[in-house]
Formats: sequence, C-alpha cells, structure tokens
Amino acid sequence: QVQLVESGGGLVQAGGSLRLSCAASGLTFSNYAMGWFRQAPGKEREFVAAIIYWSGGNTYYGDSVKGRFTISSDNAKNMVYLQMNSLKPEDTAVYYCAADRYGLGNDYRNMDYWGKGTLVTVSS
Repeated sequence: QVQLVESGGGLVQAGGSLRLSCAASGLTFSNYAMGWFRQAPGKEREFVAAIIYWSGGNTYYGDSVKGRFTISSDNAKNMVYLQMNSLKPEDTAVYYCAADRYGLGNDYRNMDYWGKGTLVTVSS
C-alpha cells in the first residue's frame, strides 16, 4: 500500500523560507516520478516541481517557482523535499506530494498516488 505523507508547512513571512518533506512508503522510487503540486482556494491544482527517478533524476519546475524552489530527495530514506525560498504571499496554498509511475510527474491528472497535503501560508 502506497502512502505519501507531507510535513513542514506553516506560517512564514514574505521573503522567508520553508522546507517541505514527503515521506513515501510502499513504492520503489526508481519506477516513479515524484511531484509537488499546490492548490490555493478557488484555484486549480498547480504543478510546482518534479523529479523523475526512472529517467535519471531530472528535475522540472513550474514557471512561477523557478529559481526559488528546489526539489530533492534522500533515496535511502524514501524522502522527497521541497526547499522554498523567497516566499511570496501568492505561494500560499496546500502543497501536495504525488507519485507518477513512469510518468513525468508534472500533470495532476496523471498522478497515481497523493498525499493529504500540508498548508503553507505566506504573510505579507
């Protein structure tokens, strides 16, 4: 049984940083792309970042977070991280970790497994 559990969300001032963690169990990283998505109230779920393990570990980012967010992982611990720097109020959202078997991990419609999310609030 696949489980994804996010942690690390909270309240931060604009310009600050947070690191989100995703603990994965029941899956083999080498068969998946792991992605981070976010959803703000009243908005569609948005792609944030992905790391494609089955294709050599390439990483991809959504345009709105490029240069500010970094996705990484600790394969030995089955953990995926999202380092978020220079946070802006518009980054406020629930952040989700998701797994895409042999996919690119960047389309929420194609993800196979989801965590329950962690809330990030950025105050101005």
